[in-house]
Amino acid sequence: MDLPIPFRRSKPGSRVHGSPGLDRFAALALALFSCAVLASCTSGASASLPASAKGSMPQIASFAAVPASINSGSSSTLSWSVTGATAIAITPGTFTSTASSGSTNVSPAATTTYMLTATNGAGSATSEVTVTVTAAPAEPVISSFTASPTSITAGSSSTLSWVTSGATSIAITPGTFTSTAASGSTNVSPTATTTYTLMATNTAGSVTANAQVTVSASGGALTITTTSCPGGTQGTAYSGCTLAATGGDPPYTFSVSTSTSFPPLPEGMSLDASTGNITSSLVGGQGTYTPELIVTDSAGTQVTQDITFAINGNNAFLASIFPSTSIFHHRVDAATTSLPVDTSPAAAIYSGYLSETIKPFFGDTYANFPNGIPAIQVPSNQPDVSVTTTVYQSYFTSGPIPAYAPVEGTSNSTGDRHVLVYLQAGGGSNPTLYEMWQGIYEGGPWTDSSNALWPNVASNALTPQGMGTSDAAGLPVAPLLVNADEVIGTGTTDAPNGTIQHPIRFTLNHMLNYWVWPATETAGVGSCTAAGGAAIPTESQISQSAPPASCTFSGPAGEIYRLQASVPTPSCATTSPQAAIIITALRNYGIILADNGDSGGLVGTPDARWNDNDLMCLESLTLANFEPVNVSSLIVSNDSGATSQ
Repeated sequence: MDLPIPFRRSKPGSRVHGSPGLDRFAALALALFSCAVLASCTSGASASLPASAKGSMPQIASFAAVPASINSGSSSTLSWSVTGATAIAITPGTFTSTASSGSTNVSPAATTTYMLTATNGAGSATSEVTVTVTAAPAEPVISSFTASPTSITAGSSSTLSWVTSGATSIAITPGTFTSTAASGSTNVSPTATTTYTLMATNTAGSVTANAQVTVSASGGALTITTTSCPGGTQGTAYSGCTLAATGGDPPYTFSVSTSTSFPPLPEGMSLDASTGNITSSLVGGQGTYTPELIVTDSAGTQVTQDITFAINGNNAFLASIFPSTSIFHHRVDAATTSLPVDTSPAAAIYSGYLSETIKPFFGDTYANFPNGIPAIQVPSNQPDVSVTTTVYQSYFTSGPIPAYAPVEGTSNSTGDRHVLVYLQAGGGSNPTLYEMWQGIYEGGPWTDSSNALWPNVASNALTPQGMGTSDAAGLPVAPLLVNADEVIGTGTTDAPNGTIQHPIRFTLNHMLNYWVWPATETAGVGSCTAAGGAAIPTESQISQSAPPASCTFSGPAGEIYRLQASVPTPSCATTSPQAAIIITALRNYGIILADNGDSGGLVGTPDARWNDNDLMCLESLTLANFEPVNVSSLIVSNDSGATSQ
């Protein structure tokens, strides 16, 4: 075919790529002519310069979405691999990159087709992928959950009805009822007011709704149906008890009487006012408590129930207070020690008190209250709280006194209210004894009328001479208390096998107005004169080795008295094993005069393991059966409780 337009030949040696003998312009003209006349161009061809003029077109090796199908709210990863591109773009959106391969996450709300455009100077190439979006499943819906009737009498039933949508299963608790029906009903017959919970579930989750059925006694009066609760052990968690009631007009409110005729719950225990649950993560109290518990219905009607809580003590730690070389752990019986009778005119128990019997001021219970002075051990990291002293001496203004620390006579007492806390050694701190007199818990801090501190009871240091403690003699209280752990030993309450290795604290109606070692203070009556007739200042220390010449009264603070070897053991001791062990201690370690109180009052810890009938055997002894002991030969230092032998 003849060409319709002229063309010129190239210069000798010049070639156009793909068209021999033509220069570049002629080749382009020929190409355009061929497209127009011969209709031989492929679809998408442009009139731009051929690739040889600009470089090769980009190539898309792959463009994929993983996963290709997602739930609404989820994401898919778009990944690409291209060659020869100077830039890529993904639409819809504004994502761009110059990387030849990579990925990006997308979270379309609806099914979307994404286009990858790869571009360079020669042109562009495209590829598409589609991400299919499925709507996420919705949680079920509870349209209604009702009880009809909402109030029933005991023995009757109520119908629980529900309407739901989108649930694959429903369950009603308490109980084991289940169903797959979107709506329905079931009958229940609770014996007490009960809140029922409907749970509707599908693969997207669960939803709940509540309905309450109130139960009242059929024509009955408000009544507390719980009459007893389990006991517990000091320093451990309480197993729990639930106060329950029937009749009246539910719902009920539960409380503890604040009457001074009744104790509160044991320290550390609490009552839930709405559920009646009595719980404790750590019981602080010890002994037997009989509080008055109150139930009040919605009409204001009240009923009460006295319930006993028997709490075992946990006082073995008392034996480790002060070293074994201390006078507080030294035997004083004549057969073993040869310590003589103290013949000082100050030493003997005042004659007017000799007929008084030994009285155990400790035990299981006394008129609803725990009987004795409690003590508790706390860990070395127990936090300090503020302590304010209002009357006498103060050794500390803060201490590790927990809210659950037991109080003598409980917080409802108007008496001595001793609070004794032993801090274990640890963390670089010494074992320490904190004692308070008339301690009152103030919702965090404490107040007391006096307190005392032994900052290291691994030593024999006494408190300063002339400075009182939480008792009148300036003595520690805790290590001088008789306690059930040392009496029971490895035996049982009815068959104890323990030993007591310390003098036991006791009281007289009045002490002499002087003290002897190891006491450091007194509060008493009477006066003494020295040889030659000079008056000895009252409220001062007197010596057993250089005694006064005469006294108008007798029985100084700190004097130790032992049960005379010639006094037979009471016959009741054969059937009173706890008292028998204590009587042995009265012979070997004696009693130490510590405070003013009832004459012959022997002091120990409260404990549910004490047998009060057994302890009554101690009353077979009188103060006339005891003799004062001269311990002056044991003194190493007047300010130390250490003994020389």
